[in-house]
Amino acid sequence: MKVAALAVSCMLSAAACAGGPKYVFMFIGDGFSVPQRMVAEEFSREIGRGELTCNHLPYHATTRTSSATSLVTDSAAAGTAIACGAKTYNSAVGVDKDGNPVESVAEQAHRLGRKVGIVSDCYLTHATPAVFYAHNKNRGRSYQIGLEMIGSGFEYFAGGGFSGKENDVRDEKYKGNIYDLAAKAGYLVATNKADLMSAKPGTKVLYTACEGHMPHAIDRDASMPSLAEMTRKGVELLDGPAGFFMMVEGGTLDFSGHANDAATNLREVLALDDAVRVAKEFQDRHPADTLIITTGDHETGGMAMGFYGTGYAIHVKRLSHQKCSRIAFKQVLKDKRAELKKAGKPWTFEEAQKLLEEYFAFDFSASAHSDSLEDKLAGGKYASKTTTNDERLMMTSTDVQALKEAFKRNKLQDEARRITSEKAGVGWSSSSHTALPVLTTSGGPGAETFHGYMDNTEIALRLKKLYE
Repeated sequence: MKVAALAVSCMLSAAACAGGPKYVFMFIGDGFSVPQRMVAEEFSREIGRGELTCNHLPYHATTRTSSATSLVTDSAAAGTAIACGAKTYNSAVGVDKDGNPVESVAEQAHRLGRKVGIVSDCYLTHATPAVFYAHNKNRGRSYQIGLEMIGSGFEYFAGGGFSGKENDVRDEKYKGNIYDLAAKAGYLVATNKADLMSAKPGTKVLYTACEGHMPHAIDRDASMPSLAEMTRKGVELLDGPAGFFMMVEGGTLDFSGHANDAATNLREVLALDDAVRVAKEFQDRHPADTLIITTGDHETGGMAMGFYGTGYAIHVKRLSHQKCSRIAFKQVLKDKRAELKKAGKPWTFEEAQKLLEEYFAFDFSASAHSDSLEDKLAGGKYASKTTTNDERLMMTSTDVQALKEAFKRNKLQDEARRITSEKAGVGWSSSSHTALPVLTTSGGPGAETFHGYMDNTEIALRLKKLYE
């Protein structure tokens, strides 16, 4: 008992001697750049939610995202830069370009006696969470990264599961099931929301909401916690005299960027910002001790605030009608097709049209009308890319023809999200990552160091200096 008490005393002394803010929240949006922030800001205002908290922190920095080997980075290299302060090659986790391990800000904080939490809606061994606790030359070695997660000793992990790799007996470093190893290491292993929420302060927690990535925010039900709820629980578990470092990733945001699914993308941004609001509430109670940093690892999709067919008009409120993500709608279509087949009925476009009306609020009442150039220029209400303030998603004959062609190819979910984006005035240039810089915003003690134009490595390097 005396040894344990001495160890705790030493940890608290180390934390007391360490510099920098006592509490640090770092929020990372995967595929989160200026366009995502600004379109989501307008969307949030239009639906009555108000401005994004992350956009209105007092200090702003334009942040370059390139990796050591490419102007367009992946999440592993970008995450390593943000977490460790070192440029590396795409797919590397927590190592420099020569493969040498580099200490992350989370590991530094832990070494200095602070508690650490890692939160993501992706699986917990995914690139961005991994760079804060693991060091591996290949982001794909999920099992090995899981071993490092448990070995880190960090006090709180919450997010998706291990994508079926928690018991990878074929891995050359196999040591047993990750969940079993976590329990042996003193973690409360929780796999449902109730167990997570009932965990008491002082308990080390590993929570996984599902086997792989968590569903998109637009698809998630109350059985799974939101990013904001996982962040709030992290505060409860980690708060104490030693202080804490918590990284929260909006990871599934990236997938909606790859899919060019604007409505889903904006809900992901709002979910991340809800978590930032939790941090801001905490900061308001501890203003002298709390630093908040929000950034993105890269941009995904080449999102644009404007589409040629809408002229200078953007109708982001039209995106509020979409009820599920592109990937979830694909499943809806599959289930309906199976239901009709079982009943001996044909799968027709007319049946699919009913689902488009229900899940995307497509209005087919004007489908006999064209979207001719003359109609567009006149701002006609039937124009497929109308310049009026009509919030309805009016389908024209051209739209219906495109939907019917997509129906034949079993790609209706893709055509639906394309039409929705265009009618809202949101453009896309890619289905991959881009080299656009991201915006880093911050507030609290030390936030003034995160300003101007900087490389993403400077986020870690400047935070490490604050801790010295």
